[in-house]
Amino acid sequence: MRRVDLAQVPGSYRRLLSVVLLVLAWSMVVVAAAEFLSIAYQKYAHLDAGSYGMFWTRREWLWTHIGGGLLTIVLGALQFLPGIRRRYPRLHRWMGRSFLLGMLVACAGAVGLILTSPAPVAIRIAFASTALAWLVTAFMGYRAIRGGQVEMHRRWMIGCYLVTLAPVTFRALIRIPGMMEIASPMVMIPTLLWLSWAVPLMVYGVGQFMVGRTRTSDLRRGPPGAIASSTPEPESA
Repeated sequence: MRRVDLAQVPGSYRRLLSVVLLVLAWSMVVVAAAEFLSIAYQKYAHLDAGSYGMFWTRREWLWTHIGGGLLTIVLGALQFLPGIRRRYPRLHRWMGRSFLLGMLVACAGAVGLILTSPAPVAIRIAFASTALAWLVTAFMGYRAIRGGQVEMHRRWMIGCYLVTLAPVTFRALIRIPGMMEIASPMVMIPTLLWLSWAVPLMVYGVGQFMVGRTRTSDLRRGPPGAIASSTPEPESA
């Protein structure tokens, strides 16, 4: 009678757990992004100076930035669905190109907003750093896939999408009770702008490093059940 290798059972549970956590994480991302875009639309749906405030004379740049950002948030979330990547690779590639196009449109709007902004230099630099991080991560992801480095492409594009969600993260940070009371808005706003993309990238990078070390350790130990299989089994009657 064939014995079941119990050493392999936990691996299936780990894979199931990783899938569940991935679905939950991206569900939270989609909900948070949808809320952010809904609030932005409701705020700027009425074309009047009262609704737009300091953006009234720059509303064309604002909507260029929001429009491109909307495209990247939606397409970025869809790009991480395994079914699309595996079953429809051509669609995946075209969605990726559209993502990059939306990012360039959003960055053009960001440049226009930065150059015409009356905000302090610290806030404008923080805003520009987000756009630069966005462009760099996207470029590295594009360069990786052009070189046939699929895994590296995936990692860079996950980082790129974390930067894409920086406005969502920024809004979540300023809504934390007491957060904006730590220091003056002229200090907290640029600080949180930096943190909204730098911290997620750092956490992701550390996570990838730890996963890599774990995989290396597993490879050195050998496949599950290798030790058990090397031990001779007692003969059955």
